[in-house]
Amino acid sequence: MNNDIMRDREYCLSILKEYTKNESLLKHAYAVETCVKAYAEKFNEDVNYWSCVALLHDFDYEMYPTAEEHPYKGSEILKEKGFSDDFRNTILSHADYTKVPRETLLAKVLFACDELAGFITAVAYVRPSKSVEEVEVKSVTKKMKDKAFARAVSREDIYKGAAELGIPIGEHIQFCIDAMKKNKEQLGL
Repeated sequence: MNNDIMRDREYCLSILKEYTKNESLLKHAYAVETCVKAYAEKFNEDVNYWSCVALLHDFDYEMYPTAEEHPYKGSEILKEKGFSDDFRNTILSHADYTKVPRETLLAKVLFACDELAGFITAVAYVRPSKSVEEVEVKSVTKKMKDKAFARAVSREDIYKGAAELGIPIGEHIQFCIDAMKKNKEQLGL
């Protein structure tokens, strides 16, 4: 097994771009990566590894968008490319319906950041400047109560993710907003 590939962002980015052409899906991958990477730094974990897991968590979604296929197809593809069971299980665990337990800190962080990063992006897009600079915790929590806003985003998963991390929801939202502000150019925010 080649451990280097699981820490090689350029290689993982090439896999992402091979399977994902949709710009908003690419930006989602970067947003989740941004938040997960910030947590890796906070918790003094392997930043490159965490970053690559986050980057690839949805790489198969555009081609295999159903619950029967995603993230299972991606896991098989990554297995063929030599990615470890741990790497692949972390990705599998980000979807509750896979029933793969989130036993590691990374798995919990990935789950906690996935829906939230997408929601923060949606909130930024409705700001006059379309910038994450204008997004505040109170605007995110207010929009979370509006069922019609970004209806595809699971509010339950956002709350559950913060709870699994043991971090108050407001603190988690602020942490992810701050991380995304630092990477707003790449995120188009």
